[in-house]
Amino acid sequence: MTGLRLWELGTLNPRGLPLRVRAMPVMEDLHAATRQHVQLAVLDGTDALVVERISAAGAVRVVSQIGGRLPLHASAAGQLLLAHAGEELFTEVTRSGLVRFTPRTITDPAALRLTLAECRRTGVAVVHEEMSPGAFSVAAPVTDSKGRVVAAVSVVSVDARTHLLAPAVVLAGRGISRGLDSDAAR
Repeated sequence: MTGLRLWELGTLNPRGLPLRVRAMPVMEDLHAATRQHVQLAVLDGTDALVVERISAAGAVRVVSQIGGRLPLHASAAGQLLLAHAGEELFTEVTRSGLVRFTPRTITDPAALRLTLAECRRTGVAVVHEEMSPGAFSVAAPVTDSKGRVVAAVSVVSVDARTHLLAPAVVLAGRGISRGLDSDAAR
């Protein structure tokens, strides 16, 4: 069964619904404030699976779509998820080499390790044209009631100053996390 088919079946699962339901109003607010693409991704094997996206007319062309996969090493959402996933996944992702998508893609495991450490230190992942030329992205974590990273919310833009949106993206991640916490408390 393909990943897309599994994702489609997963959207029918009521347990998977709260993340998307809780995330959408926050994502809509972030989209209204930034007028850029806003995405929500979860870890799925060695990829980031885009489970929700709000597109912006006239914004940078992006390769991701709902149900699509992003490489963990070359996307902001992917780097954020990988940074919090542990050494075993890092080893699996880097074992057979890191694919170069653009001249700026990180392909050296040691450089990726430093990038992930910075992501954990700052609480955000920032990507400059690593997945697509002209695409800049910033991602922040969405956590469950135990503080575990369960998803990443991100903004993708044509503006090299997208990193300036980090505080808004962090607030969005916290807002989604609070919604999940309230579901868990019930």
